[in-house]
Amino acid sequence: MSKGKNKIPELDVVVSSRVRLARNSKSFPFPPKLDINQAINVVDFYKSVIIKTESSISKQLIFIDSTKINPIEKACLVEKHLISPEFAAKREVTGLILSKDEKVSIMINEEDHLRIQAILQGMQLNESWELCNRVDDLIEAKSEYAYCDELGYLTACPTNVGTGMRASIMVHLPALSMLGYINTVLDAVNKLGITVRGLYGEGSEVMGNMYQISNQVSLGQSEEEIITKISIIANRVIEQERIAREQLLKSKIQLEDRLFRSYGIFSSARIMTSNECMKLLSDVRLGVDLNILKGISIDKINQLMVITQPANLQKVYGTTLNPDERDIKRAELIRSKLEV
Repeated sequence: MSKGKNKIPELDVVVSSRVRLARNSKSFPFPPKLDINQAINVVDFYKSVIIKTESSISKQLIFIDSTKINPIEKACLVEKHLISPEFAAKREVTGLILSKDEKVSIMINEEDHLRIQAILQGMQLNESWELCNRVDDLIEAKSEYAYCDELGYLTACPTNVGTGMRASIMVHLPALSMLGYINTVLDAVNKLGITVRGLYGEGSEVMGNMYQISNQVSLGQSEEEIITKISIIANRVIEQERIAREQLLKSKIQLEDRLFRSYGIFSSARIMTSNECMKLLSDVRLGVDLNILKGISIDKINQLMVITQPANLQKVYGTTLNPDERDIKRAELIRSKLEV
């Protein structure tokens, strides 16, 4: 098991681990059937159940009226993977509960009444599940979920019926991409009943060689079985990426040339798109992982992968920017943060 300098497991390949639970109240229609008063009642009910409960978890949680968040702030939360694009786009009454460290997020009235999520750095699926389960237990102790002994937890989407769990890891696979092996590896993963998506989930594009790997269905499997399956497959993908990195190192001068060129572009570029930035940051992250580029932390690269995204970039500068202005400010921000 590889650990970064801050002892986070497999951080060289696995950017984050996430577990999400879909849950619905027995007392209300599912969100697609809620009228406005019922939607308000659902938000108020779960706000009270979660925030006002006496527990160590509740003390770390804050409620956000998502109907009062401006579009840029919503987009920032999507870019941080704290809410879904679907939740951000909803005009109906919704609510959001976040932990102060942003490890826990709870969307109220997304596709289901509750989407409970825990996200941690590196390969920490078990820990993410434990955290998510603690929050779930806290809620279930104060409310009754829609549940069927035969099927399990009932959800708006049939693929979530059962455990209601979606377990996923975000992996960085630059070496497999450089060597042209990425499609072979991902096809093999898909054949095992596992879904591979882009940076922001279903329907999103791959950016910076980042891929989400998650279970397809939750019916007929226990939570532990889902976590185990994803973990086994994740370890295989990690192994293949590390083998590919060793192969790249056999032509070290060519690899160093590419990585140093990517780093060098940051020192001179005055205009930079999101896609170009993510591609270059992917190279720099690989260089840091392989100890070719020194004096840069993985934490800083991971931070840049978020704050250079369109909405977070505008939040950093505290103003609305058009696409051309964003490209200029993005290059400026990178030079400042990397001190190049």
